[in-house]
Amino acid sequence: MKIIDIRVARIGRSPIVRVLTDEGIDGFAEIEFSKPYLPDMIGIYRPLLLGCDPTEVERCMLRIRRTGGSKPWGAMVSAIEIALWDIAGKALGVPIHRLLGGKVRDRMRVYNGGVRTGLGAHTPEDYAASMAHMAGSPEGFSILKEGVGLHGFMAPNTADFLYGDLRDGSLHSNAGFLTPNGVRHVVECVAAMKEVIGPHRRLALDMGPGWTIPDAITVLRALEPYDIAWAEDLLTGDSVPWNDVSGYRELTTATSVPTHTGEQIYLRQNFRELIERRAVRVIGPDPGDVGGLAELKRVAELAELYGVGVAPHGVSSGLLGLAALIQVSATLPDNFIAFEYPVPADPWWYEIVDGFDSPIVVDGFIRVGDRPGLGVELDQVAAAAHLEPGAEHFFDWNAWEA
Repeated sequence: MKIIDIRVARIGRSPIVRVLTDEGIDGFAEIEFSKPYLPDMIGIYRPLLLGCDPTEVERCMLRIRRTGGSKPWGAMVSAIEIALWDIAGKALGVPIHRLLGGKVRDRMRVYNGGVRTGLGAHTPEDYAASMAHMAGSPEGFSILKEGVGLHGFMAPNTADFLYGDLRDGSLHSNAGFLTPNGVRHVVECVAAMKEVIGPHRRLALDMGPGWTIPDAITVLRALEPYDIAWAEDLLTGDSVPWNDVSGYRELTTATSVPTHTGEQIYLRQNFRELIERRAVRVIGPDPGDVGGLAELKRVAELAELYGVGVAPHGVSSGLLGLAALIQVSATLPDNFIAFEYPVPADPWWYEIVDGFDSPIVVDGFIRVGDRPGLGVELDQVAAAAHLEPGAEHFFDWNAWEA
């Protein structure tokens, strides 16, 4: 079997990679919709892989892995890797998890991720109402995550929150020292959310980046009575293309609240110091950024040696990202906690992808199946109706010369 083409186009909001072979077996994978997307990026990787056997996944990855990097390049490399595994599984008639060593669990715990509700204002009462909505969702999540502090919109919607002036622009542009009111507001909002969900569910917090270490220590110590699952990306993370290992190490040793980061990191080499120094208690690699499914498993296995938990990040606007998370999470070691459950931005995704259970999440868990490859099939005819303008070639087998 040989690769004859690699294509990328948006289906709805999601960039989708398609790897084509001379035996008519295609592999698909999804790139997070919020990343910068440059269609010409695929032109760098295509000539390096044309003519290669896609079932020799690692040999193919050795040809392109070093040409990746921080978002969005690592996302493209990761998507290609996932699509190669999809082909290999389909060719052999087995799910990807069998090729990664086999599943060690039949179901995976997930947390709410894409199941959110909009906040009216940003008072403790608003956060409590949001948490009540998520706690009452039919998926039955046992871990619920919400953004506070410098993640999302708390800072620009709370008076006297930071000592410095707020910046206009991206969602996470603010950084600096919190005022006493800012510190108090975070703690009061967390307390209100925890009161709603009770002692049998855990609350995870997406908090930054942009905190100072003194403020982070002060707030996390104040949150210790609330049984927080983790405090995510306080210093770096989420769209920040570097990592503050020393800062996280100082923070982690100062509180019993588990610290968390890692969704932006590409490759195991860039996780090494973070894990070996036990700089955080939990890492959240994203299969669509870390370098793919096998790379995520390598990172998780390294983390297990150092007692660091793994809660894979997952944000996508389609369903192929969810399929990839299921396959790899089934194979992870015992340091696996839960993965972030993404929900399609458009309801028609449920009509163009077949292979998921219905309902997908039951009592906070997703079952892993045994269908080949990613375990799902994309209805190409139905999906073609949602292609971005000018991308008609994406589903035309003979459109491009190999």
